Amino acid sequence: MTFLGKDSLSTMPITQQAVKTLSAQLYDWSLRRVPDDTKDALRRARATETHAGAQRVLEIMLGSALRAEQTDRFVCSDAGVPVFRVTLGAEARWEGDIKAAITEGFAELVSRIQPPLLKHVTNPLTNERGYQGKDMPLVTWEMESGVDWIEIACQPKALGSGRWAQAETFSFPSLADIEAYVMKAVMQAGSQHCPPVIIGVGIGGSFDVAAKIASKATYRAIGSVNPEPVLAAMEERLLRAVNATGFGPMGTGGDTTALAVHVDYSAGHGYTPVAVCFNCWINRRTRARIHADGSVERIE
Repeated sequence: MTFLGKDSLSTMPITQQAVKTLSAQLYDWSLRRVPDDTKDALRRARATETHAGAQRVLEIMLGSALRAEQTDRFVCSDAGVPVFRVTLGAEARWEGDIKAAITEGFAELVSRIQPPLLKHVTNPLTNERGYQGKDMPLVTWEMESGVDWIEIACQPKALGSGRWAQAETFSFPSLADIEAYVMKAVMQAGSQHCPPVIIGVGIGGSFDVAAKIASKATYRAIGSVNPEPVLAAMEERLLRAVNATGFGPMGTGGDTTALAVHVDYSAGHGYTPVAVCFNCWINRRTRARIHADGSVERIE
């Protein structure tokens, strides 16, 4: 965790300008840097990979990640579209329009970022492409009790991390049923999501809640242990099964199709939605909190 500074007016509410600045920074940062836990996972995968072609691809990925940091360039030219998750502390004070701040921050970033962003925001009715559109940037909202900060998380979605997500609703599924469905999604994606991937799985709740859980699960640190023993065991089984498919890094074959499988759940009705989503090997995700005293805490 890194603190990036403090507002001199520590008694003032969190400002619209602070949200605007931070949301734009988060998107920018996510395009230029592979998270440390992901680079570490790629190194571990390279050390254990048995396929010569896959070893070389993993070396190229690590080299690309390091060069992007050193030269302040994008890791991938497909910047995707802006997707944010905002968590509002129940005790936080703020002023202005947070949604408008995020929209303004993205527009300002588009006007100045180098290299320029490609026009990936698409109207699904006309296929017209640009930088603006209905509900763009995409923002979901949560509340957190007992805290006075606002957390903003950014996870740009492009073909690798968005195209192959899916969900299905079951009636009283067994754990084996759920795992079989996850593997069905994995097999349908093949290597088209730019593996090795991070896989998020959401179980239960309602249709929208399961998808949200799956997406949020991809933020979890690679190597962390699920506190639910049943899910921890499921994650281990699924990771072994996914890597046994042989798709390998970028479809070259090998032992490394996924770096992690993260599963979470919610109670619900007898019908049980199961959602599966992927983050490509870059694993773009950035988070930061604006605290009540104006300090900004960056979280990876």
